[in-house]
Amino acid sequence: MDKELLRSEIFRHLDGVVTAPVVISFLKKEIIAFIIERKNISLTELTEEFKANEGYLNVAIRTLASQGFLNYQVENQKDEILVSTNKNTQLLQKYSPLYLKVIPFLKLSTDIKNQITQNSFIEEFTQLSDSIRNNFGIQFSEDLEEKNVQEQILKHIEGCMIGPVIVYLGMTGMFHKYFMETSFQAAEFHKNSENFEVILDFLTYLGWFKKTGDNYKFTETGIYFAKRAASYGVTVSYLPLLNKMDELLFGNPSKIREISEGEDEIHVDRAMNVWGSGGSHSNYFKVANDFIIQIFNQPIHLQPKGVLDMGCGNGAFIQHIFETIERYTLRGKMLEEHPLFLVGADYNQAALKVTRANLINNDIWAKVIWGDIGNPQQLAEDLKENYEIDLSDLLNIRTFLDHNRVWKAPENSQSERISTSTGAFAYRGKRLPNNLVEESLKEHLELWLPYIRKNGLLIIELHSLDSKLTSQNLGKTPATAYEATHGFSDQYILEVDVFKKICLETGLNIDKELFRKFPNSELATVSINLLKK
Repeated sequence: MDKELLRSEIFRHLDGVVTAPVVISFLKKEIIAFIIERKNISLTELTEEFKANEGYLNVAIRTLASQGFLNYQVENQKDEILVSTNKNTQLLQKYSPLYLKVIPFLKLSTDIKNQITQNSFIEEFTQLSDSIRNNFGIQFSEDLEEKNVQEQILKHIEGCMIGPVIVYLGMTGMFHKYFMETSFQAAEFHKNSENFEVILDFLTYLGWFKKTGDNYKFTETGIYFAKRAASYGVTVSYLPLLNKMDELLFGNPSKIREISEGEDEIHVDRAMNVWGSGGSHSNYFKVANDFIIQIFNQPIHLQPKGVLDMGCGNGAFIQHIFETIERYTLRGKMLEEHPLFLVGADYNQAALKVTRANLINNDIWAKVIWGDIGNPQQLAEDLKENYEIDLSDLLNIRTFLDHNRVWKAPENSQSERISTSTGAFAYRGKRLPNNLVEESLKEHLELWLPYIRKNGLLIIELHSLDSKLTSQNLGKTPATAYEATHGFSDQYILEVDVFKKICLETGLNIDKELFRKFPNSELATVSINLLKK
């Protein structure tokens, strides 16, 4: 079993989930053909020609550039985006109709739990799986570059099928240790065994199972994917948004985000998002042990009184923090005399509900409250008033959150800053200049300075890559999926070096001994920092 090859398949699958909706939306408007005709064009010209929402059109163009189908150049000094064709643009145009085959399935799969019992869904799945077995009838080219694009697109389509299925199976217990260690039948897992068997047979074709009679047994390949099912969760959770690509690009993008108070979000499956985040981020939590252990092994008078996990998600990180402190630190031996205040805060009520349930189930005491990362002053006041806890007495921690703050235009909007980011950023369809995104991050971090001077800020953050770098490393990074889902949902991930630059501008020092990035190369999309004033 080649683990590097299997990991590459996951990344290419995720690429497909975000690329297919973009290509089809472009195909309907003949945008790719228009770019081919023009060869070189600015984003502004494209926006005017197709009456598009410039911000999301920018994200879409950059998505295709990250996949190597276009060239994308950011001129931050002029605040201009330039788009041009390359050798793969014609090939994308040639094979783009293939993506049409999977769009109906993507739309149905947002409700896969109920759809799986419907014969119409299984018929759609069967037609797709048969077409994939037959490579949609295309003959692989003898030209290596064309063959690479053919294989790339076929893997994208496979990912559009596999992504929702593997997340459904992961969230409903199919990948429990019991099933992975023994043979089983479809009827053991699903009441509609005939329909479920169709899905299992396709996964058998992909090499995930061996089938003997009516019995299925996981292969090593199947176990590899099963253990990494959460890796698909975050990207697939944005299918409600991706399935509205036409409206995002050419309609009223604000409508997709408008919900009444108390209603669930309609642009993302939040429960799935939390599940995917908790599972795929667990490896970073383990690495953060170095930070936690060092801090809570200090002399007791230098230690924080507790920990605030801002954006607590499903509570997994709070649980990990408590267990680490309890087992491996000086503080863990002194919890009777020096109790550890644990606070989980989140903007999303669904996440707070999940956190409370998980912490109660694991017998961990913590305060779980609503909080906005963009308004630390309000959070500090609530903590003081309701629990007599000073925010500044806590070690502030957050994981994959600062990029997900509600957009606030910087007060210093006339800054002469020239951005060094190559990202694509939007808010409700409008394009945000990169220099404003950088300035906004700086002002955001400055809001937290009064509360982190004493004990610092431990931050795990998501990052983007230059689209040129991503296109040169297809199958080696999930950057395309990260940047598309975050770009279309008004989130602001910056490159590692840009993020570090802004931290230093803010007056925050980065502990060089504890700094980590993943992977530890130019393809880093995650970093862990301990920031101190």
